[in-house]
Amino acid sequence: MFSTVATHYLWWIVALLLIAAEVVLPGYFMLWIAIGAALTGLFLLLAPGLSMLAQAMLFVVLAFLSCVAYWYWLRPKLQRSEPGDARLNRRGEQLIGQRYVLIEAIVNGRGRARVGDGQWLVSGPDLPLGSTVEVIAVEGTTLKVRAA
Repeated sequence: MFSTVATHYLWWIVALLLIAAEVVLPGYFMLWIAIGAALTGLFLLLAPGLSMLAQAMLFVVLAFLSCVAYWYWLRPKLQRSEPGDARLNRRGEQLIGQRYVLIEAIVNGRGRARVGDGQWLVSGPDLPLGSTVEVIAVEGTTLKVRAA
């Protein structure tokens, strides 16, 4: 059916189709099967002459090994995160435990604090201008504070 010389191209085309499927239907799984197909094509380039059944079995084994390598070796490395990464897009939560100076006194439970080069609304016990406060929680865009 296929000549043994060009069979490796077939496996590389299969790998490209699987990568395209990964792009269209992301799930981070087709990529590893595509790696198995690409490795099968590379093996056939270096050692041509395998029957189609042997090629299919080689593909299954390489795809399986590729998935196992991802699951046990790469996946744990990708799941490790630095402290604060879980809160990367939730800046307010990163401020919990930090201390800031009031630029507007807290009166009737509301005031403002200098945070970096900006200001945040704060709520907490009444405190005078210039007091140092510690952030204990975040509610939307308002920092809950206590006297530090």
